[in-house]
Amino acid sequence: MALDQVDVDNYDPEAAGEMSFMDHLESLRWHLIRALASVLVFAIIVFMAKDFVFGTIIFGPKYPTFITYQAFCGFSELIGAGESMCFSPPDFQFVTPGFGELFTTHLMVSLMIGIVISFPYIFWEIWSFIKPGLYEEEQKAARGSVFICSFLFSLGVCFGYFVISPFAITFLAGYEIQGVKAMPALSSYVNYMAMFTIPVGIIFELPVVVYFLTKVGFVTPEFLRAYRKHAMIIILILAAIITPPDVITQCLIGMPLFILYEISIRISKRVVANQKD
Repeated sequence: MALDQVDVDNYDPEAAGEMSFMDHLESLRWHLIRALASVLVFAIIVFMAKDFVFGTIIFGPKYPTFITYQAFCGFSELIGAGESMCFSPPDFQFVTPGFGELFTTHLMVSLMIGIVISFPYIFWEIWSFIKPGLYEEEQKAARGSVFICSFLFSLGVCFGYFVISPFAITFLAGYEIQGVKAMPALSSYVNYMAMFTIPVGIIFELPVVVYFLTKVGFVTPEFLRAYRKHAMIIILILAAIITPPDVITQCLIGMPLFILYEISIRISKRVVANQKD
């Protein structure tokens, strides 16, 4: 009888997968609290490092010394093309027309970077909530998903920051209309930087999305191949939304998306083949 009492005391409804609806809500609440706490912690750290964050990270692509400009110019000289591939944005200054805009922009930047840094932990919390409801085979199939999703998101953010933003900023800052001097608002610049990075990180999750949709039978490799042309049009539309109306920048975002789509087809094909085995 005592042994039975010990078993009851040690019973874990979450581990057994027999949680009630209210238990699920309570578990979800704590996962969300921990995820939000991680964002808050990193946001506070970023907020305290104001000079480094703005001077080096946020304003980095507006300086000719940014690594992307140096890399393209160095590559141009390496292949004997002189300075034909060299480019850099014109010098421009920001204005802050709104009272308190500096402070609110600082808060927004801290929060956005906090979310980016916390993404692996946020996804781990999501996975920790979903995992108990999966079968053992499903858990094995999704092993490493936290690392893969975090890697793809980070890769997309870095691609947007180091590749898309320099071309986009050079185009937008260098665009001229006679009689008008461009003096962009600081908040506008920050919003564009966010648009060049975070959405690209999310779009880079395409192979993972296709993997799980194939697992549940929503898509097949045949479906993806049949609608390849439609997908290309959608990708071009996404590239046009994310980037300014600059053909070079749109191609820069479109090309990796095309590659990711082809990779997704192969991933879907492999999932179907494993299910048949």
